Amino acid sequence: MIWLRTLFLIVLWAIAASLAQWLIGDPAGWILFSAALAGTLVWRSWRLHLVSRWAHNPDSSPPASVGPWDDILAPLYRYTRARARELAETQTTMHGMLAAAQALPDGAVTLNEDFQIDWCNRMARQHLGLRLPADRGHNLLNLLRAPEFVEYAHRGSWPDPILVRLGQNSQERLMMMQLTAYASNQRLLITRDVTQIERLETTRRDFVANVSHELRTPLTVLAGFLETLRDMPADALPAEQREQYVDMMHEQAQRMQAIVEDLLTLSTLESSPGSDPRAVNISALLQKARQQIEALSGGRHVLQWHIDESLDVLGAETELASALSNLLTNAVRYTPDGGTITVRWEREEDGGARYSVQDTGIGIPARHLPRLTERFYRVDRGRSRAVGGTGLGLAITKHIAMRHDAELLITSEQGKGSVFALRFPPDRVAVEATV
Repeated sequence: MIWLRTLFLIVLWAIAASLAQWLIGDPAGWILFSAALAGTLVWRSWRLHLVSRWAHNPDSSPPASVGPWDDILAPLYRYTRARARELAETQTTMHGMLAAAQALPDGAVTLNEDFQIDWCNRMARQHLGLRLPADRGHNLLNLLRAPEFVEYAHRGSWPDPILVRLGQNSQERLMMMQLTAYASNQRLLITRDVTQIERLETTRRDFVANVSHELRTPLTVLAGFLETLRDMPADALPAEQREQYVDMMHEQAQRMQAIVEDLLTLSTLESSPGSDPRAVNISALLQKARQQIEALSGGRHVLQWHIDESLDVLGAETELASALSNLLTNAVRYTPDGGTITVRWEREEDGGARYSVQDTGIGIPARHLPRLTERFYRVDRGRSRAVGGTGLGLAITKHIAMRHDAELLITSEQGKGSVFALRFPPDRVAVEATV
């Protein structure tokens, strides 16, 4: 179309020049034809310049009119706009995919066939200690020197994941890793931190073992006495000794019953939602607990009570009664005769409330303090069984504290005694005392 338009203009100007030559004379026609041809070339050159300038910056708007170049410019402009939209959509999709990859709870590392790092997400940087862009292009096997992972990577195919321990001592973590091939000789490494899962599994195994151990002792005693009574003639055992056997069997049965009841209590606390908090008269609960503790002590200890009767908290009465009693009972059991037990229920400066039981007992070595609230954990197993208890009291107390937004605080010094305290935040303190 452009060449037809150009030919038409040349013919038109030639006719005009011939007419001018016929009317004016010989030089006028050639002058007019030459001027018209030069003007046409200049005009076309300017329009071509505008097209060229736009071609170097296609993101800008094209020139409004470029004469014969419009037929070429229009489809080019539509094409570039379509490609620009596709590119924008592709970039949006890519950014969304990268954002999703960054938000993954697992680590992801893309590698080439030589295990050189191309990219990794935020979680992979935490799991493996990678840094981008500094580590881009580095061989992952040089940065992650776990022998089991290096051996795993060199297998060539990876149908199953591998567990790798990274770090040392308290910072050690157990990572589950799996390599996958994708695209053209590319590799994808997925990492998952399973440290907490391993700890929970260990806790479960320890719990089952501890329950079995705690129940086996009284069951063994019961079974032994029952076999003795069954195999002996009725008149072969003196009545006094038979009564002694029955009392010991009763004691062991009560011990098993207490363990089962505490296990059920702990299970209920862990699985049930908290009840609607109500104002609980703590001083009344402590008055009931005082009667029980004084009976348990039997005058063997000096009991001191400092109770703020106007201070109440919001919570579940039965749970709080259990927590208060557990701390008191432990103090009596582990304080030698003649020792002092001081009980305080008082308001703190920040508006919270604090319940503490301080004793002058045997104390607890510092290395045991972090584990005291574990189920069945005992500092001295022999002494614990001698004074009674199931080994679940502090675990129950800790769960009750958590359900009431409180903290269980334990301080102790071996040979000087211990302080067990429950600290309630200000929003758990009742505005008015219950009547």
